[in-house]
Amino acid sequence: MCSLQEIQQRLREVIRMCGLTQKELAKEIGVSPQTVSKYMCENVFPALDTFAKICKILDVKSDYVLGISHY
Repeated sequence: MCSLQEIQQRLREVIRMCGLTQKELAKEIGVSPQTVSKYMCENVFPALDTFAKICKILDVKSDYVLGISHY
């Protein structure tokens, strides 16, 4: 499994690839844009249910974001 920094890098990567802004993603998962920013840049990891929503919206496997498998 990856470090938190590597997970955040993967999150940033998949968000860019899907074309959503942080604001749009925040609205989709029911949090503030500042919270999404914290998930991406600070030592904050989303709750498991929120993480599952993020993966579903971005159409990415959680294993990839966590560094368990390749994209």
